[in-house]
Amino acid sequence: MPARSPLTAVLITLNAAMQLEACLRSLAFCDEIVIVDSGSSDSTLDIAAQYGAKVIGSEWLGFGPQKQFAVTQAKNDWVLCIDADERVSEELAKNIAATLAAPELRVYKFARRNRFMGRYLRHGEGYPDWSLRLFHRGDARWSDDAVHEKVLTDIPVGTLRGDLLHDSAESLDHYLAKQNRYTTLAAQEALARGKRASASKLLLSPLLRFIKFYFLRRGFLDGLPGLVHILIGCQNSFAKYAKMLAIQANSAKSPP
Repeated sequence: MPARSPLTAVLITLNAAMQLEACLRSLAFCDEIVIVDSGSSDSTLDIAAQYGAKVIGSEWLGFGPQKQFAVTQAKNDWVLCIDADERVSEELAKNIAATLAAPELRVYKFARRNRFMGRYLRHGEGYPDWSLRLFHRGDARWSDDAVHEKVLTDIPVGTLRGDLLHDSAESLDHYLAKQNRYTTLAAQEALARGKRASASKLLLSPLLRFIKFYFLRRGFLDGLPGLVHILIGCQNSFAKYAKMLAIQANSAKSPP
C-alpha cells in the first residue's frame, strides 16, 4: 500500500476499562492514539499505557468541548474520533488506510452498527447511524454541545465502506440511567438556545419518531431488541420535552 497521511485516533474516557482494550486493538493501524481522561479510577489508564496511548488528564467539559480538546492534542492533522465502546471493523480500517493514501476529500463519514440487547441492529434508529468521525482538523471541528455533539464542517463529506461497531457492555438499567442524564442535558441546552416546549411537541414528537424508525426505517425487522431500542428513543423525546415544560413552569413562577 502506498504511503498515506499519518492518522491519530482520538478518544475521551472515564472508567472505560471494560470496553477500552477491544477498542484499542482495533486501532492498531493508526499512527498515534490520544486519550483524554476525566478522572478514571479503574484500570483505564493501565490499559491505555499497554497500548502506547498518549494520555492527557482533563476535567469534564461536556461531550462536544471534551472531544474537541482531544482533537487539539493530536500531533497529526488527520484524526479518527472514536468512543471507548466502539471498534473499527477490519473493512473500515482498510478503507480508511486506503483513503488516506490519496484523499479526495477532507471529511468522511461511515456507518455505525449498534449492538443492543445482544443483537447488532440493522434497521430503524440503530443502523446505518451515519457517523462523521474521520476528518482533517483544519476543515472540521466538534460542536460545543454538552450532549448530542456532532462534527461541524462546511465542505463536502465523503462516505467510506465498512462499519464502526458500537458494542456497549452496559446493562439495560445503566443504559436507561444514562438516557435520563442525557435528556436532562438536552432539555437544558434546548432552552438555553431559546427553544420552547409545548403540549403538542410532548405528544407528537414520540409518535412521529416511532412511525419514522419502526415503520419507515423498518425497525420491526430487528425484532424485540429493535422495538425496545426505538421505544426508549421515543421515551427520551417525551422526557426531554417534559423536562423543558417543567423548567418553563418553574421559571414562570419565579419572582422577577
